[in-house]
Amino acid sequence: MSTASPVPLWRQLQAAARVLAAVRDGESTTPALARVEPGLRPAAQALAFHALRQLGRAEGLRRLLAKRPPPPAADALLCTALALAWNETDAPYEVFTLVDQTVDAAKRDAVTRSQANFINACLRRFLRERDALVAASERDPVARWNHPRWWIDRVRADHPQAWESILRANNAQAPMTLRVFERKMPRADYLQTLAAAQMPATPVGEYGVMLHRPRPVHEIPGFDEGLVSVQDAAAQLAAPLLLEGMAVSGRPLRVLDACAAPGGKTAHLLEIGDVEVTALDVDPARCDRIRETLGRIGVQARVVSADAAQPSAWWDGVPFDAILLDAPCTASGIVRRHPDVRWLRRESDIAQLAAQQARLLDALWPLLAPGGRMLYCTCSVFRAEGEVRVQTFVAHNKDAVLRPAPGHLLPQDGANADALPDNQDSDHDGFFYSLLQKTPAPGQAPPPA
Repeated sequence: MSTASPVPLWRQLQAAARVLAAVRDGESTTPALARVEPGLRPAAQALAFHALRQLGRAEGLRRLLAKRPPPPAADALLCTALALAWNETDAPYEVFTLVDQTVDAAKRDAVTRSQANFINACLRRFLRERDALVAASERDPVARWNHPRWWIDRVRADHPQAWESILRANNAQAPMTLRVFERKMPRADYLQTLAAAQMPATPVGEYGVMLHRPRPVHEIPGFDEGLVSVQDAAAQLAAPLLLEGMAVSGRPLRVLDACAAPGGKTAHLLEIGDVEVTALDVDPARCDRIRETLGRIGVQARVVSADAAQPSAWWDGVPFDAILLDAPCTASGIVRRHPDVRWLRRESDIAQLAAQQARLLDALWPLLAPGGRMLYCTCSVFRAEGEVRVQTFVAHNKDAVLRPAPGHLLPQDGANADALPDNQDSDHDGFFYSLLQKTPAPGQAPPPA
């Protein structure tokens, strides 16, 4: 159960319900939370994220409690309460407190005041009949798994042996994982620094450390100085996969990071390789985030605001030795960190994004030098955005050769490892990696060695 907050719980619930209502209207949590006053924002985010992870269950229970939903603002408040309270062992506050404070929140808001008695009646009935209502809601797959039905069906078809583990992991809170800039401090030394600061952590992957408890970034030793960056363990694989074993004589590698914002992978490339990086993003504001990321760490890249699919507008005609294409996708692998994604996406988005991924692959492949490598990745578990996309590309590009890469990494929370593939060894998000090498034509230079 949560400790007391200086902000009354009824205000926290109001703010969380407004965030939920915004997501239902098609808005992501980022702008919705930005509208919450700063002192209330952390609590509102914690409650809203909890509610979004359990929204399917909450809506299933509300349908059992009321034949018709109340107006949107009242329904958002009611469903927020049900999402937080339905599982007593996981509730952030005592269930009776949640109910009382939700009714108080309804009464204190002019928009929901007229529905306060209705909300009170639903929640009091829920308290009386909780076990029977929860059991009845189990018959609804959306309530049981807290994902849209089409999403459940897609994951089951794509990963028939692991679909339940994937959905279960998606409903857990993601850990806070850091990437250590090892040229500034070896990871073993940094782990000692964390221990001295009473922030226990576990090594993960080649460069990562996983905090046992999340902390605000500016409290983390060395963050402001660029010693570490926040990056999931799966995302930390990108730079080493692309650069391992690559070198050219007498100059740095020319590397393109397409779709680079907010700059975490760009920074990692510069941390571990002798590289000159061009970092692209179509959004100028997101390019500013790349510059901020690189400035904090103390590395430099050529940052360009441009559409990666239109090289004529930004490419200087000199081939790249390596290209990182972290393509736009459904983000179906990172719903632990962004629980709104599952409720914002539509099934039709998959085909639209797959077409965009194909355009990017076709546009960037000619920019790669003979013998060069392209790492294609998405933070998605859907095969249409991963394995299927790459197989289609290789079938149409005879000079593209697949090199060893992890393929589909599935979201893992440490409790479901037995059901997941052998290529996973840590708590991480869902991701897809495919490494392609361009074979030289007769008479062309061999691959970099």
